[in-house]
Amino acid sequence: MTEAASFYTPQSRFTDPRAMAWWFDGVGADLPSIHAAACSLVFHYTANGDITRHGFAAGRIGEIDERYADVLLERLHELDPAPLSGGRALTDRVVGCCRDSTLLLVALARHHGIPARARVGFAMYLEPEWALDHVVGEVWDRNEGRWRLIDAQFAEHGALDVLDVPTELFLTGPQAWTQCRAGLLDPDRFVVSPHRREQFLRSWPQLAHNVVQDLAALNKHEMILWDVWGLLDDETVDAEELAPKLDALAELLQSPDVMPERIISLFAEADWRVPETVVSFSPAALGPVHVTLRPG
Repeated sequence: MTEAASFYTPQSRFTDPRAMAWWFDGVGADLPSIHAAACSLVFHYTANGDITRHGFAAGRIGEIDERYADVLLERLHELDPAPLSGGRALTDRVVGCCRDSTLLLVALARHHGIPARARVGFAMYLEPEWALDHVVGEVWDRNEGRWRLIDAQFAEHGALDVLDVPTELFLTGPQAWTQCRAGLLDPDRFVVSPHRREQFLRSWPQLAHNVVQDLAALNKHEMILWDVWGLLDDETVDAEELAPKLDALAELLQSPDVMPERIISLFAEADWRVPETVVSFSPAALGPVHVTLRPG
């Protein structure tokens, strides 16, 4: 795994803590310490009901659109400058989602020289009978010679080992797409939330979205979950035309050991690569917003 380790150890433009890197030094370089810090930094914007019920000002919902680790860290430091390893009050966390917890986990791991990446897919363990849109970290375990799935949103979650999530309980976007296309799983189980009725947040549209998001994450473009680009942002593309393209892409991304050069070559295609400007359908905005990304 030397090649993959060298690719996933340096920070990306999204995970780079920049001037806040010094704050990471106080977190232990072992995986439990990294996870304990990461899972105490973000308050999920919907999982606990309205954020104002927990003491947050309503305007803080805008924090969910912060996409860079250094910006999140600056906000966290403004809220509470205490060491990251010490835990913090709920309202001293940034308002975000699983993507943000994972971004900070990956940033911390990379800071300590540990190969890590984000994976976009579906958790089978959050609600019975449903596969929910979710992002987890994947960290290289040098001792066991394998990638380990880590859920950074939770300090614990029932009997689940959040430091080693079983691969059958979290399906990456490509795995979920392939299994649904093969008739092994029901696509209608795959949703952002069982309570959201918008069709683009359910079934095949959401499955397609997470294939493309996962390819971006594998290329160290840790995007916000409501970003769209390429074919996903092209209203002229017919669903029957898109499916075979996604079949081929998902098939190539099935293996956890797919090499970086192959991932990079796939991402170079105009259909999938992240452009300088993406469209973001933020839950905090009244409509779609065009966002120009930092230079890579």
